[in-house]
Amino acid sequence: MKVHTTNYIDTFIEVADDTKASSGTQPPSKGDKKTVAEMQYALLARNPYKYTSDDILFRVYAERNDISKEEQKAAREQFFSKGQACLRASPLTKTYGFGAHSNSEGKVAIYGVETPEYEKFLKDAKTKKVKAMRSAR
Repeated sequence: MKVHTTNYIDTFIEVADDTKASSGTQPPSKGDKKTVAEMQYALLARNPYKYTSDDILFRVYAERNDISKEEQKAAREQFFSKGQACLRASPLTKTYGFGAHSNSEGKVAIYGVETPEYEKFLKDAKTKKVKAMRSAR
């Protein structure tokens, strides 16, 4: 079985060209069930450079689908047996004003578009840059 990955190495995902956010904003709650954006934000804001993109996407998927700890290894293999949207398609980078940096180990941290760190990544010649997906076509 082919295993796909969403991980980047030494890469900075810039906010989408069509984002309306002028700063990194915590995603709002919408009802009882946490949104994908809220869950991704919680993992990344509290744990900079702890998880890879694959870790984050699968954890959110597992939590939203009530996948038990025992079932997670098999479920993760199944999840990544087909291609998944990477953090370029995340609401954090598309809508909420965050850039996502993957370090040399592929571990991710987020930075608001208004921060000096965000600006530093844009100017760093050693860091590859990619844009988040646009919301509109």
